[in-house]
Amino acid sequence: MSLWTIQFRKMAEGDEILPRDAKIVKSLLKSMGVEDYEPRVIHQFLELWYRYAVDVLSDAQVYSEHAGKTTVDCDDIKLAIQSKVNFSFSQPPPREVLLELARNRNKMPLPKSLAASGIPLPPEHDTLISPNYQLSIPKNQSSQAMEEMEEDEESGDPNTSQEPKTDLPQQTPQRVSFPLAKRPK
Repeated sequence: MSLWTIQFRKMAEGDEILPRDAKIVKSLLKSMGVEDYEPRVIHQFLELWYRYAVDVLSDAQVYSEHAGKTTVDCDDIKLAIQSKVNFSFSQPPPREVLLELARNRNKMPLPKSLAASGIPLPPEHDTLISPNYQLSIPKNQSSQAMEEMEEDEESGDPNTSQEPKTDLPQQTPQRVSFPLAKRPK
């Protein structure tokens, strides 16, 4: 079992033998008025704290190398922290800008609603339920060929129904299509 696990189990049991960083997190929580929390909250804060410190120090090292310095100094760390703050947190626009945007947006009237019962649907040409299909209809067969086919079906003779009909003309389907309504642009 690792030293951290033993220390945090003791902390969960109420023992005050904690690492210095865990004591700092615990005192921060207490100073903010947080009295009741799970012990793993301290683990999560420590992980966040360590990750943030590693990110800032890594960025500071990159800035130092870019400047041609051999060591990381205070200015590199300040620059790394400032870049973290700039990319992590953004300020909302001023109230005056938001009010002006709201005024401009509210100048446009809302579309008139139709007083129909039920759920309002978009126009039919914008939906996927409008007719959009093609039918394949065979060409008209001669009445004699149709009668022969009906007789074969009624006779029930298995040999004649399985034989291919050579005297019938080859059927080619006729395509019928329905144009869709043009959408207004």
